[in-house]
Amino acid sequence: MSTHRPLVLSPAPSRCSLEMLTLHYGDVYEHSPWVAEAAWHHGLNEEHDAPDGLAQLMGLMLQQASSEQQINVIRAHPDLAGKAAISGELTQDSTSEQAGAGLHHCSADEFAQFESLNEAYKKKFGFPFVIAVKGLDRGAILAAFEERLNNAAATERQTAIEHIIRIACLRLIDRASKA
Repeated sequence: MSTHRPLVLSPAPSRCSLEMLTLHYGDVYEHSPWVAEAAWHHGLNEEHDAPDGLAQLMGLMLQQASSEQQINVIRAHPDLAGKAAISGELTQDSTSEQAGAGLHHCSADEFAQFESLNEAYKKKFGFPFVIAVKGLDRGAILAAFEERLNNAAATERQTAIEHIIRIACLRLIDRASKA
């Protein structure tokens, strides 16, 4: 018989004031606390105390946002294996995620490839390439990068948003598992 306990966020989002929710969960979306604020204003209940429950509601807030707001959230993400990563300027979450994919161990050629793809992608779409790197290695990330460069702008914006929502969910799961 399993005694597996479901993951619960602490503090419980359903019991948070706006300020408390923003303090504890406002950084789940990179430099975009408005997503947590929108979730609070939408209304939280006990279902949102689980990481996937809060992630689903916050994802809905981002999906319902204007395209300008969505693009601003995408632009808040750093380049993969980019200058901010090299100089140690990433958020703690981004540093951990990129390290987990081995991006901090890129060879000089791989860094050059990431830099070239980052520039081509930003030139084409006007925002950085975003991918949920958990479970991916450098080769898989580079392959996805090259493949997604062929997408239409609207498709790529939606793909980036879907990955950002996945990243947020993984961050919430990670926080709940450490609580």
